[in-house]
Amino acid sequence: MMKYLLWTLILGVFPWWSEARPVSYPGGWTIMERTDAMSSAVHVHYSPTAKTSVGYLGEVFREGDYLFNGVQVNNLLKRWNKPASQANIYLKSGVGLASADGQHRPAAFTGVAMDWEDQRWFTSYSVKAMTAGSIDGAMRQKARVGVAPYIGDYGDLHTWLMLETAHQPNDATPVTVTPLIRLFQGPVLVEAGYSLMGDGPLLNFMYRF
Repeated sequence: MMKYLLWTLILGVFPWWSEARPVSYPGGWTIMERTDAMSSAVHVHYSPTAKTSVGYLGEVFREGDYLFNGVQVNNLLKRWNKPASQANIYLKSGVGLASADGQHRPAAFTGVAMDWEDQRWFTSYSVKAMTAGSIDGAMRQKARVGVAPYIGDYGDLHTWLMLETAHQPNDATPVTVTPLIRLFQGPVLVEAGYSLMGDGPLLNFMYRF
């Protein structure tokens, strides 16, 4: 009981440390939905430990018009805890099946995600490489910078203003730039933005329980 009370306190007092992590607290579940110019995805994962999560990933890629269904494993490789900030490095890998136009091919991906943040500033970078036989073989990377216009207390609605740059060499629009707003309170996170290249909206949702 004390373990869960401790994690509740940590995640409540320092919500900017926990809201978008690919690994939750031990025994925690997370539901994530993501839509941007590159793809739309649903990721549901369970964290058996504070350093690992495993779950289902379903993703539809616009370039190549194909569907990936598989298992994704997230590993916390390194964390730096400071009095007023935190930095993390994650390894994200998965295997599954890619489907397009009646074709089905074994598929796999791996990538690294890094972030640093304090109560005011946020930065992140991620890179992912996927292979899916004749259906796809691509590298994708994203970077973000964000600022919190105010510092909220426990239980408040927290707000971030962010700018995301994404690069996918094989896409019709290789580089996209998307301003967005991130809102989160308690276990819920919502992000909304629109690509400056006119490639469509960015809509992300996360619920942790």
